Amino acid sequence: MVFQRTIASKTQIVGRGIHSGKKVTLKLYPADADTGIVFIRSDLKNAEALVANAQNVGATANNTTLGSGQNCVHTIEHLVSALYGLGVDNIRIEIDGPEVPIMDGSSVSFVFLLKEIGIRNLNKSKKFLIIKEPVFVEHEDKWAKIEPSDKLSIHSTIVFAHPAVKEQVKEFEFNCESYVNEISRARTFGFMKDVDYLKKQGLAKGASLENAIGLDDFKVVNPEGLRFKDEFVRHKILDTIGDMALLGHELIGKISTYKSGHHLHNLLCRKILDTPSSYEICGAQEMSEASRAIYQLPSDILVPV
Repeated sequence: MVFQRTIASKTQIVGRGIHSGKKVTLKLYPADADTGIVFIRSDLKNAEALVANAQNVGATANNTTLGSGQNCVHTIEHLVSALYGLGVDNIRIEIDGPEVPIMDGSSVSFVFLLKEIGIRNLNKSKKFLIIKEPVFVEHEDKWAKIEPSDKLSIHSTIVFAHPAVKEQVKEFEFNCESYVNEISRARTFGFMKDVDYLKKQGLAKGASLENAIGLDDFKVVNPEGLRFKDEFVRHKILDTIGDMALLGHELIGKISTYKSGHHLHNLLCRKILDTPSSYEICGAQEMSEASRAIYQLPSDILVPV
């Protein structure tokens, strides 16, 4: 059996939003089975809870935003990616500002935090969303699709007219351990020439070389260089996992993307949910041992009930 999970105890983390530049405190609390991932703006009086699912996504320009108007939370994708990477289904997240802190630009700070406090099984089976037929979305020259498989894999292609990036292609077979080792440390990136424009749009106010890979016209400008030779496409996979996690269940299918972003990922999620014949929901007991195994956690992270 693979059980639903939550965190073993409450914790918090402080940082700045990459777009808002605002310092925020993020507080994480354990939650019961079938709660899901829930965000609450603690700085807003009587703010309605925001359940992290694809149909609650608002803006998708340069980040994934839950909600709309004043009661919203920007840039949730790295935190949600980390939660999915460690199989945490249920958690209450209180935030005293409009944007999840960017930390170092990857999801590894959240992974470390979750591993430090531990993860606890709940007395209820995980649910799996199994893709039964292909689903495809496109916008201009970009596209994303998902098709049946007996595991979760992501085949990602990015293309940028920059000598440090060019075209990068990576196929990643998901399991919790490989997510931590191969994906969680990959940072977001941006082009120095775009910074002024983004700031005029109210974005990138908190961006720096401490929380993103910076690219001038020719090279990576971070003194430490890259963490992986293909860090750019690995980060795209990190984002894809965070966005597709908003389907609300462990996912079994093969995702392929070409030049995709948050908008396209959300379109794919919504089309899946709008096409009932494309998927079915199963309990862990109905899954093959191989499918269940990809969501197993090392015993040193799991805290006994």
